[in-house]
Amino acid sequence: MAEKIVEIAPRPATLKRKLRKHLLSLGFGRTKDGSLELSGEGKDVIRSLHHIQRNHRIGASKAFIHEKYDELIEFFASGSDIVPERITPVVQRISASTWESDLFRMACLTWAIPVSNGFGRRLRYLVWDANNDKLIGLIAIGDPVFNLSVRDNLIGWNANQRSERLVNMLDAYVLGAVPPYNMLLGGKLVSALIRSRDIYDDFSRTYGGTVGIISGKEKKARLLAVTTSSSLGRSSVYNRLKLGGIPYFTSIGYTGGWGHFHIPDDLFWELRAYLREIEHPYADLNRFGQGPNWRLRTTRAALSALGMNEHLLRHGIQREVFICQMASNALKILRTGKGSPDLSSLLSASEVGALAVERWLFPRSERRPEYATWKAENIGALLTEQKAKGKLAAVRSMGRPPDTD
Repeated sequence: MAEKIVEIAPRPATLKRKLRKHLLSLGFGRTKDGSLELSGEGKDVIRSLHHIQRNHRIGASKAFIHEKYDELIEFFASGSDIVPERITPVVQRISASTWESDLFRMACLTWAIPVSNGFGRRLRYLVWDANNDKLIGLIAIGDPVFNLSVRDNLIGWNANQRSERLVNMLDAYVLGAVPPYNMLLGGKLVSALIRSRDIYDDFSRTYGGTVGIISGKEKKARLLAVTTSSSLGRSSVYNRLKLGGIPYFTSIGYTGGWGHFHIPDDLFWELRAYLREIEHPYADLNRFGQGPNWRLRTTRAALSALGMNEHLLRHGIQREVFICQMASNALKILRTGKGSPDLSSLLSASEVGALAVERWLFPRSERRPEYATWKAENIGALLTEQKAKGKLAAVRSMGRPPDTD
């Protein structure tokens, strides 16, 4: 009797099938030009698209959460810990391989939308309430993407000028408040702290005379501006973000809806392995030193090698982009390459924090006192793999996690 021959699908066919199945599971359809098309719209739809990737991150971090939870939960506040009129924001820069770095990681895992690890030059901060020694929120800024039309059109520079002067900008890739401070508009407070003398000076000390990650040239860098974008389309956190008549973040437009967030980590590593198998030069690009676009370029190369339409990277979610000008003449210097930064309106973090508490947090506490019912142990429900409905949704209904825009 002849043995039955089992046909094994080659890697390209298997990868194509996995990609199509995954995109279908997220609710994507296809347009005539091959672009992806969502079956719905709104922030809840965007959250659902990130749900699988978030669960993967939580699953991969189970051992870390189990080991560190009891040690770190004491730094998260209950509503009863907060005295709104005495909230005293303090910014603490953190280093890798410290308990503060562990706290930063755990707080990021509570977010409904996974965050990037950043690229190249990076500064990370914990924002504390000195009145009770509890965590208010997180800040992380790193190298910006090289191509961003709305930013480049605003500044008015050409490709050569951008290559030369982009070293003077960073992008905020983590920016938000944790419960229950997020219920008090703590996200606005944390965002405003970007525009502080403390962060400007940290950048100068750390990167003022270093070599550019992409260009390899030594440049005298000054932190003239910071960009950020809303994960959920339009943002109500960064909009109208002013203190004392000074704009802290200003909307400059929307992205084109291209990206790779809908390609989960496990599929990305399979795509990279396939590039390595066919000896593609992008197979072993390393994210450090290749800039923030490295993952997008690698994914596009893999799709092309598989004979798939690169429009699969056009997810269609247009993120609102904002800019924070650290110097009042930042755009002029970025465009011309000439002049000294006007820092006359740049306040210290403590001054910015005090203004923000008076402007947003204290008035919010009087209008929305339900923050007081939040319990620190509710953080545990945000660190589990769950569906969008049920216990997780119930906990978040008390006040959205810090990704909320």
